[in-house]
Amino acid sequence: MMLERRERIRVVLMEDHDSIARAVAGRIATVIRERNGQGFQAVLGLATGSTPIGVYRELIRLHREEGLDFSRVVTFNLDAYYPMNRNSPHSYVRFMWENLFEALEIPRENVHFLDGSVPRDEMERHCQWYEEAIREAGGMDFLLLGIGRSGHIGFNEPGTPRESRTHLVFLDSITRADAASEFFGEDNVPLEAITMGIATIMDAREIALLALGEHKAAIIRRAVEGGIHPDVAATYVQNHPNATVYVDPPAGADLTRVATPWVLGEVEWTPRLETEAVIWLSQQVGQSILRLSTKDYRDNRLSSLLARYGSAGPLNGEVFNRLISKIRGKSKLPTGRRILVFSPHPDDDVISMGGILRKLVENENHVTVAYQTSGNIAVFDHDVRRYLDFLERGESVLGARSDGVREKVAEIRRVLARKVPGDVDIPDVQAIKRVIRETEAVSALENVGLGVERARFLNLPFYQTGKVRKDPISEADTEILLRTLEDVEPELVFAAGDLSDPHGTHRMCLEAIRQALQAHTGPPPEVWLYRGAWQEWTVAEATILVPLSEAELRQKILAIFKHQSQKDKAPFPGPDEREFWQRTEDRNRETADLLARLGLPAYYAIEAYVVEQDGQLLENPLVSTSSLGGEG
Repeated sequence: MMLERRERIRVVLMEDHDSIARAVAGRIATVIRERNGQGFQAVLGLATGSTPIGVYRELIRLHREEGLDFSRVVTFNLDAYYPMNRNSPHSYVRFMWENLFEALEIPRENVHFLDGSVPRDEMERHCQWYEEAIREAGGMDFLLLGIGRSGHIGFNEPGTPRESRTHLVFLDSITRADAASEFFGEDNVPLEAITMGIATIMDAREIALLALGEHKAAIIRRAVEGGIHPDVAATYVQNHPNATVYVDPPAGADLTRVATPWVLGEVEWTPRLETEAVIWLSQQVGQSILRLSTKDYRDNRLSSLLARYGSAGPLNGEVFNRLISKIRGKSKLPTGRRILVFSPHPDDDVISMGGILRKLVENENHVTVAYQTSGNIAVFDHDVRRYLDFLERGESVLGARSDGVREKVAEIRRVLARKVPGDVDIPDVQAIKRVIRETEAVSALENVGLGVERARFLNLPFYQTGKVRKDPISEADTEILLRTLEDVEPELVFAAGDLSDPHGTHRMCLEAIRQALQAHTGPPPEVWLYRGAWQEWTVAEATILVPLSEAELRQKILAIFKHQSQKDKAPFPGPDEREFWQRTEDRNRETADLLARLGLPAYYAIEAYVVEQDGQLLENPLVSTSSLGGEG
């Protein structure tokens, strides 16, 4: 499919996070080998955060398994919070050593960081030193960038001039809100940061900008299709002679060639693309599907689609019937089957599929809910104190006085009083937080008609770091899931398909499920993917649409309310400021409202699901599966 592109920079749209990691790490490896082969050190500029983690893990694999040598590699980190002690759990120095450098045998003297502990009156001199160190190293051969929702690269916030060099900057409110989960609250996020400037970034001989997740979709479109403007620092990269933007399908969803490719030229029509085009046209002209006219198609660059059907009527009817066939009320849902619901955290099940859960129970299915992680880091310390207080006050009522318990409670109170935001909890506190999440999950299940015996708390090892950063999925994680599959022998499996959660836990949980399903020797179950906490399937994407009445949606929200530790203000809300119950209510209502505008039956709310086929989340003909992707 050859399309005109509106992108002003080379954009590679790849199938998933891992594909991007392999491609970018492979390019870095090539740069290292080429520069070393020429007798020079390879100089890398490196970013932090969740986006480049996959790249760093792949570089470690290349070092361990393919002998990629880092002894003649020099690195410069892109930015640093200010003020920030390098030993802080939030320090980028600590981040880089824990996630990359410790495994690479790289000389310590070759690693350079901006120092968040420099006195303010020495800041200008420190920034000049950093610039000089980069020049003395010969300049950066390769620079890895992420992008913020405000379009910042490094910490170059809106308004940063093109000629800026390494400098101290005040952080934008969007940037601080997005960093809140790392710091256990926005109030704990530093107000300032030190960053390479735009001119410093543009001096790099090669740039790779990475974006993952649907929350980056809007800014990616602005950064690569919009004009260059100081309000979106990433647009400056359009003028770089050797820059590539790597995006996964969610991050690339708003690109014109993905969202509305028919406006760019001839496309290869598929049923999915036809459905998307007709839905788009209906919204463009404000008419229901069955009222779209031949003129509507011709006036909106859809003549080639119209030609496939001869006139508007047959096309309208085809798409209308496709959509209405997706709708499944209770009578069309599974009955009397063994169903296993995997929930990444102890609330994702009711947030995303609380409506269908009740319907499945009422249809006399044997439903088991397996919570993959404890979710314990998402519990505030004040909740622990509240339960400790309950324990102390309840002793006299329960007749369970114990000096050992009192001593333990007192010890935990002392630990919490000394704790600094972001510190790793002691094992006892982690365990209490785990139990809090478990009791909430059981209460929520009772609200949808399931007893405690239907809950399984798997507590997968990859999550048990006590930190925001998790370990990679291991054989131990897969083995636990495999045993669960073998024990339940499900005919139908539900799993989370919303992969834009801030720290990648949903993505990792889905990865582990797929590995377990591949190793499972029993009959392969049907797999339904749900969304809700972080995003929702579109009507065109969805395979199945499940209507909910007003009472059913209210019951679902009441189940979400049972997760009291996540109510009012969750520790990790992500970029969406709404509470989880508000997100699910709005998304379910919006899906129903869209169907009504398209001329389909008017329901109160709708949950959406995708039936996975052959282990593939979605089929997208515009996604590249090669190491370098397409052209820009």
